[in-house]
Amino acid sequence: MKPIRSIRRFAGLLAGLIGTAVAFSAAAPAALAMNAPPPGMSEVTPVPPAPVTLIAGGMAGWQITLIALGAALLAATLAVLVDRVRARRHSTTAPAT
Repeated sequence: MKPIRSIRRFAGLLAGLIGTAVAFSAAAPAALAMNAPPPGMSEVTPVPPAPVTLIAGGMAGWQITLIALGAALLAATLAVLVDRVRARRHSTTAPAT
């Protein structure tokens, strides 16, 4: 069974490395972006400033609170279930002989 365990470990490591590579490649275009002048403008003329947005996007406070509450309830439910499974596993008694 030892080769199967090492294959699982290798597969997990490979999946983690692939996931990291995908995350970095997805973030690379935004990180490497530059402010270039529009086509047709010479290098001497300044680049026009970016437009100012009047309305900022984002989530409302009640939505953030609702998501946090749901995550806390899910975590508490999973913790209780795991505790019950562990308690059931450890509470088995040995048969009397």
